[in-house]
Amino acid sequence: DPHHRSPPQIPTTDPHTKIMHFRTLLSFLLLLPASSFSPTSPSSSKPSTVLHSSKDALVSDAKKLNPLLGYFDPLQLTDAAFWGQPQDSTIGFLRHAEIKHSRVAMAAFVGYCVQSNFVWPWPETLSGDPFPSTSLSPPEQWDALPLGAKVQIILFVGFLEFYSELTPGEGSDAGLTHYMKGGVPGKFPTFDAIPHWMPFNTLYDPFKYAKNMSEETKQRRLLVEVNNGRLAMLGIFGFLCAQTIPGSVPALEGVVKAYGGEVMAPLAPDWHFGA
Repeated sequence: DPHHRSPPQIPTTDPHTKIMHFRTLLSFLLLLPASSFSPTSPSSSKPSTVLHSSKDALVSDAKKLNPLLGYFDPLQLTDAAFWGQPQDSTIGFLRHAEIKHSRVAMAAFVGYCVQSNFVWPWPETLSGDPFPSTSLSPPEQWDALPLGAKVQIILFVGFLEFYSELTPGEGSDAGLTHYMKGGVPGKFPTFDAIPHWMPFNTLYDPFKYAKNMSEETKQRRLLVEVNNGRLAMLGIFGFLCAQTIPGSVPALEGVVKAYGGEVMAPLAPDWHFGA
């Protein structure tokens, strides 16, 4: 069939060798942020546990995040005045976007590693169907999920996005001051404004481990989160590129399986818009 595209073939490797390669790579990636990407020690002055939206703060934090590179904005996005808003609002949007995408990437990277080796032992559906096995790669596991499961996941993430944008006094009594209007980029509101069954009311530190943490430690952890998020974005796209573009990531050749699907079309096997 001229319209059928066979998935790219990656040379086979002994299974034991693949596992050793994967463990070595994972150990390297987990150790790298702690040694090479950790920020410098905080100054003697008491820091504020907030990533501010001023350009001076952005430049200062950039030097702490990466002392070698420092502030890097070749496209001059901080001066782009998004939607006609002032510079502080634009920076607030950019910082919030980076933090949010960093957190998604960290969850994706860890999830990719875990579900490549482990799946839940209980049934996935009420009919007793098991979860997709580890013989499938993570993108193939997603494709194998029922449409209903995919929709539930997407709707839950959509709710979190909607809830995080609520601003008091602008049609809602819940939420936080918006990050483009002087609020804190990356901060997620508690769930106190809505009824829920969960024993905790926040996504960050639900068990209050950071309650007695020093301000210096909190500030360092904020910067470490940004650096780890940047590394995770490279990591998860490294996996996906290795699966879909043969030879694009030599370090992962023979470690991850080739994938012939479309990673940017999460509902493609089940649902099509238009013809």
